[in-house]
Amino acid sequence: MLWYIVKLLLLLPLLAGLIWGSLWLARKTQAVTSARGGSKSARLVETTMLAPGMRLAVIEFHGREILVGASKHGLVRLAEAEPSHPVVESNP
Repeated sequence: MLWYIVKLLLLLPLLAGLIWGSLWLARKTQAVTSARGGSKSARLVETTMLAPGMRLAVIEFHGREILVGASKHGLVRLAEAEPSHPVVESNP
């Protein structure tokens, strides 16, 4: 019985340290990978809730606005249009 308590007193702090270390390492690597992401090609412009579990979303992707219906079963593209705000490009 004494041997069991000694093992418990040695292994319990070791296990807690391993758990804490893995959580710390996961947080560090997540911060590095999210900072390296840079610019994104897709941007969520607006969402509207239609009913519980159903929503309309406008997504801007490469200069186009896409109307998407989202439900629990998946996404459906409903319409596509030019962006409402003009994209200004400089001519060389």
